[in-house]
Amino acid sequence: MKKSPVYCLLAPEVIKGYIFIEAAGAHIVDDVISGVRHARARTKGVVSPQAMERFIITKPVIEDLSVGNSVEVVGGPFRGLRAKITDVDKMKEEVTIELLEEGFATLPITVHADYVKLVSRGGAGTGREEAS
Repeated sequence: MKKSPVYCLLAPEVIKGYIFIEAAGAHIVDDVISGVRHARARTKGVVSPQAMERFIITKPVIEDLSVGNSVEVVGGPFRGLRAKITDVDKMKEEVTIELLEEGFATLPITVHADYVKLVSRGGAGTGREEAS
């Protein structure tokens, strides 16, 4: 690479095909991307640091889940099935779910919060929060 005064590069997974470059000026960004394969153009404008925080700071999945929400199981033996959250344990990052699919008994199943994806919000309640 060239000896350019580039402060930071960020290529978030959420936005495919974009790279954010922090530099002293727009002309430096133009110099850096010139000659790079598949770099088509520079998007005009400046992105605020507050807008970039959502790509840098990730919030745990458990923060968005609450009792009554409908979820889809994305991992484990129940992958692809829909379920309803009956309990949330934020300390252990686990949720207790009941499968909504026919053919499965309505037994409560406890899974890690990373194994579910929020489909729709529903019901009221914040779940169980244990004190340590």
